[in-house]
Amino acid sequence: MPAEKGIDWVINGQTSNFKIPMLMGILNITPDSFSDGGAYLDSGKALAHAQQMVQAGATIIDVGGESTRPGSALVSLDEELKRVIPIIRKLSTDIDCLISIDTQKSEVAEAAILNGAHIINDVSAGRSDASMMNVASKTRAIYVMMHMQGTPESMQEAPHYGNVVSEIKEFFRKQIEHAVSQGINRSQIVLDPGIGFGKTLENNLEILANIQEFHSLGCPLLLGASRKSFIDMLHRSGSSERIGGSLAAVLSAYRQNVQIYRVHDVFETAQALNIFTAIQKHLD
Repeated sequence: MPAEKGIDWVINGQTSNFKIPMLMGILNITPDSFSDGGAYLDSGKALAHAQQMVQAGATIIDVGGESTRPGSALVSLDEELKRVIPIIRKLSTDIDCLISIDTQKSEVAEAAILNGAHIINDVSAGRSDASMMNVASKTRAIYVMMHMQGTPESMQEAPHYGNVVSEIKEFFRKQIEHAVSQGINRSQIVLDPGIGFGKTLENNLEILANIQEFHSLGCPLLLGASRKSFIDMLHRSGSSERIGGSLAAVLSAYRQNVQIYRVHDVFETAQALNIFTAIQKHLD
């Protein structure tokens, strides 16, 4: 069974303990995200959806203004700022939650933190923008570093690994070392193995089956498997019909003590975890 002790994070200068598992609700302010592109471009709809996710059990709202689906193109700095900063500003005053900015741009990350965000969710782990780790260091934001082979534009063209789990562990080891050398406290770092980001179906399944291996690196783990295409490869459906597969991935990771889950379907994920936990307590 997963440990009950939570995660201690310094937020706004104060140490707080956050109960695990933590749910990170996805709020895409984009026209082209693979699952919900265009659904929340309207600020009113975006805020209402964020409120709904928090009420359903999300501790974190992850705001993204640039799609990272396979084949996606980069968005300009000005356009990304225009999409995310007004929403983050409103979230910080209207909704009681942690706010994450999903970006590869240091300028967007810094503006988001200055307007009320607490977490930087960087799919490039600092490789797209050399200034990103400096921003994480000076703002003391929580820093999620994700593994990705290639870039969103090209990552699914020909992903290849010798041993996917070992290679991702080595990648994280080096990136953590680099982050610490840039002034980031190790306690700020969260690791995301990057399901679907430069991985084949077998790579994704290998990671999911062995995700507990990354605990040896000493940082909280985040799983982002929600509605990913590997589910469709195993059980043909459609992007809006992948809740069952998403929940299966969450429960498998939960048994391996993963602490944070980035999800579209917050209510369903919270319900599945609550029921699963109740059953497990009766088995102990």
